[in-house]
Amino acid sequence: MFTHSMQELPRALQHLLARDQAAAPVAELPRRTFLKLGAASGFALGLFPLAAQSQGAAAPAALKPVEMPGAFVAIAPDGIVTVTVNRLEFGQGVQTALPMILAEELDADWSKVRSQLGTNDMAYADPRFGMHLTGGSNSIKHSFTQYRELGARARAMLVQAAATRWGVDAASLRTQNGAVLGAGGRRLGYGELAEAAMALPVPASVTLKDPKQFRLIGQPTTRLDAAAKSSGRQDFGIDVRRPGQLTAVVARPPVFGAKLKSVDDTAARAVKGVKAVLRVPLDRGAEGVAVIADGYWPAKTARDALKLEWDASAVEKVDSARQLVQYRELAGQPGAKHFDADMAPLANAPKKIEAEFVFPYLAHAPMEPLNCTVELSEQGATLWVGSQMPGLDGMAAAKTLGLKPEQVKVLVQSAGGGFGRRAIPTSDYVVEACTIAKAAQAAGLREPVRTLWSREDDIKGGYYRPMHLHRAQVGFDATGKVLAWDHVIVGQSILAGSPFEAMMVKNGVDITAVEGMRAPYPLPMRLTVHHPKQNVPVLWWRSVGSTHTAFVMETLIDQIARETNQDPVAYRMKLMGAEHPRHRAALQLAVDKSGYGKKQLPAGRAWGVAVHESFESVVAYVVEASVKDGQPVLHTATAGVHCNLVVNPRTLETQVQGAALMGLGMCLPGAAITLKDGVVEQQNFGDYTVARMTDMPAISVHTVPSADPPTGMGEPGLPPLAPAFANAISRLTGKPLRELPFKLA
Repeated sequence: MFTHSMQELPRALQHLLARDQAAAPVAELPRRTFLKLGAASGFALGLFPLAAQSQGAAAPAALKPVEMPGAFVAIAPDGIVTVTVNRLEFGQGVQTALPMILAEELDADWSKVRSQLGTNDMAYADPRFGMHLTGGSNSIKHSFTQYRELGARARAMLVQAAATRWGVDAASLRTQNGAVLGAGGRRLGYGELAEAAMALPVPASVTLKDPKQFRLIGQPTTRLDAAAKSSGRQDFGIDVRRPGQLTAVVARPPVFGAKLKSVDDTAARAVKGVKAVLRVPLDRGAEGVAVIADGYWPAKTARDALKLEWDASAVEKVDSARQLVQYRELAGQPGAKHFDADMAPLANAPKKIEAEFVFPYLAHAPMEPLNCTVELSEQGATLWVGSQMPGLDGMAAAKTLGLKPEQVKVLVQSAGGGFGRRAIPTSDYVVEACTIAKAAQAAGLREPVRTLWSREDDIKGGYYRPMHLHRAQVGFDATGKVLAWDHVIVGQSILAGSPFEAMMVKNGVDITAVEGMRAPYPLPMRLTVHHPKQNVPVLWWRSVGSTHTAFVMETLIDQIARETNQDPVAYRMKLMGAEHPRHRAALQLAVDKSGYGKKQLPAGRAWGVAVHESFESVVAYVVEASVKDGQPVLHTATAGVHCNLVVNPRTLETQVQGAALMGLGMCLPGAAITLKDGVVEQQNFGDYTVARMTDMPAISVHTVPSADPPTGMGEPGLPPLAPAFANAISRLTGKPLRELPFKLA
């Protein structure tokens, strides 16, 4: 699980999921327990529904819920095919790519294909890991074969239904564009066959198309949600409206984990529309006050009117300046070893680099703040939430509400971003919403309650990418051969205190902190790790450990090339050798498409290069940058991508563009979360920088052709952007950049 080939997922889940997968297959649910989907749940039931009904198709004993087409394909009489997506859609395009894969094998008419999101039913678990998960760039990688087989099974059932109706051998029939075709011009549309097909046995095995036959997969395809999103008609979790729905906002402590000393809610209760003001427990042992009203504005107004005193005497008050001093002290002490090469050659190395890197806390800051709507009934609870782990969140909700897991239905909503914040082992914002809904019911309020975070709540609310300090001593010779590399990483473990700590922190090392170190270069490295405990909640952030390890590795490799007068591309190729053909292909593609080494750059500009693998995909950038008025400027970025087979080139292009912009955002002034006496100093986009459209360089994305099964692309486009940019600036200034965001002075 810790091998190079398993670099995927939010890393906190890898070992646990592999262990569970080895121990037992995905649990098979009895047919009667399959989720029955209807209009009340927001699921438009077609004539090819989930096999939950007595007249539904029988499943072979060997098939699991994730393999049953009835859970994923609904075909209406007019031929409209609705594909249920087993992941959260939050900008990455799975709501189009997964239906493309299924429709390919189904031979559906793409103009009639629609999509919708699933639930916490086991049918929608990740087929490889056996739990619900959108993360680690695994959606297409893990569901590619699954959705192909789902489409092929549905197609086989439709063909058999037509064969039975015509009294012919199914082998004599073929399918095309949403219809079954027979001899003599016979034709039956899928809508005409769906009801009969639904009653047939589900085939245990199917033959899939040869990739040469693909007509949808690999074609640039407009996203199914593009029109709704570009016109403002797309609904997200924040837009859920239930009859009589109330809105809750929460006053949270300024210091993580603080308690309430006193509450004066007189003015808050006097605000028109306020229904209740409730003292509630919060995440990590903290306390807060929930204000419930008939809309967001009265709830917020009342929250602002609260007079609260906080007791933070029992919790640590983290201060960024003191924290950096502490980290520097730790970096000089013995620690846990991850790599342990011989460091004897370091002392007499002809050339040396000594470097310290500092990376701040980062907020996820999605455009849609956190939210969760909870509706309680005598039967149980229904949640509307943009969740990356609806199964885990559903179980957490059940525990909070005192219900059985099967009494909680999670209806996954489209989310306006997340970057890991909606996949959290504590289910903090879901538990908070359920706690408030339960307290509201106890106070006599029976209406559904939507708990909504403001932008300020979101940025100050914790679960950041951890702050890290790296310290490196590298010894090398005049040819650039690295003789010894002594490296130290100091930063919080994102797994400490989580259910995954026992499995994923080995010998004192959280593997999420060290992923991306050393590879693909065969370097003699000693890697020491320290994980100090800090009163700041931390979590994976888009591309996880590679957000800092790629920067360190690629800027130091570039510096060695500069100090030994070698071309940075040629030097990387020499170090990688023949053992990493995908890295070499991605880098060469970016070089070729950018014009690197061939075209003359305008005065004041320089090239920058970086290549990095994460989530089993490789992305290389060749950029052009300059320095204007003392500030770095990124002009162009050319990406070379190796992610094997590309399902939807249009989505891949936008994924890399978005990841590049987010990676650029890490470099910009103000892109840091800092604390003073335990209080987060940033609270909105006015003082926490995120990259904007005006920061976007001219970017082109190119992929290495491949017919191998897809690897992940949600995150790999982010890590190499910042080091490529930094390397260009260093070539202009002659000074290496050691900190994010950039500091040129």
